[in-house]
Amino acid sequence: MSTAATTGPNRPAGSTSSSHLPDPVRRAIEITPAAGTRDRIIDITTRGRRTGRPHRIEIFFYRARGATYLCSGAGGGATDWHANLLANPDFTFHLKNGIRADLPARATPVTDPAERQAVLAEIVADLNQPHDPGTIRPTRLEDWAESRLVRITFDDPRP
Repeated sequence: MSTAATTGPNRPAGSTSSSHLPDPVRRAIEITPAAGTRDRIIDITTRGRRTGRPHRIEIFFYRARGATYLCSGAGGGATDWHANLLANPDFTFHLKNGIRADLPARATPVTDPAERQAVLAEIVADLNQPHDPGTIRPTRLEDWAESRLVRITFDDPRP
């Protein structure tokens, strides 16, 4: 990972930390492998790469290595949400199960092979938890190798 620049008093820009968020929101984002399928479902609103219009979809989010990620899943096929985030990385992360919150966020593609491997391995291990009823087993790391993967940074509204 790259070192983040600093904004404001001793706060990193681009930090993946969610410590600046209200506790209930932070807890909803910082899921663990014990989280069920429902806890992982969110909506995101991206800006269309050609039209510039908002585009809202339902998607799973993942936690790995202390950060939050969006991933296209097994197979790695092209997705509109990923193409939209490459064109305009600012988007809205909508929590909707248990707690509702619309969080301004930014997506950063994960392209470093070692980081991708580590993150995807953690995501796949999480999905292979026996309690997760939304996943077809077994989920294999090699099936996720070509997945679209972005790290999420939540904007810090503090000055």
